[in-house]
Amino acid sequence: MEQAYSVERSRTIQTKLVLPPDTNHLQTIFGGKVLAYIDEIAALAAMKHCNNIVVTASIDSVDFLAAATLGDALSLEAFVTSTGRTSMEVYVKVYSNDLLSGTSTLTTESFLTMVAVDQNGKPIPVPKVIPQTEEEKRLFETASARKEYRKNRAMIR
Repeated sequence: MEQAYSVERSRTIQTKLVLPPDTNHLQTIFGGKVLAYIDEIAALAAMKHCNNIVVTASIDSVDFLAAATLGDALSLEAFVTSTGRTSMEVYVKVYSNDLLSGTSTLTTESFLTMVAVDQNGKPIPVPKVIPQTEEEKRLFETASARKEYRKNRAMIR
């Protein structure tokens, strides 16, 4: 019988404070800094799902929707939305929280593909994922379209 785990197993949440070295001249966080946070949390979520080492195969999409500013707290959430034989699609969303006013804004959404590897860097099989919430089911059901898009994008190169 093939192993399968709920999405909840991979769910990972982190909080980061936007500090002066993280910001540009407008006092908004550098996009590259946010990308580094996204890559890190996606890897953690994928490792929690498969209990193994993972590598980033691709950052499939990143949508910067709003800016986070100096002093904001970033709340990052990641979870595995679907799996292939050795790969996992991970969804990451980032919220900017103004701790003084209490407002929260969705700033970034991203999909990444992570691949489980053994100690020699060779891809290894991963467990399937079982969506439970409406959001998880929606992302699971639309994953094949995103996979097809990634495949077609690779063929263009």
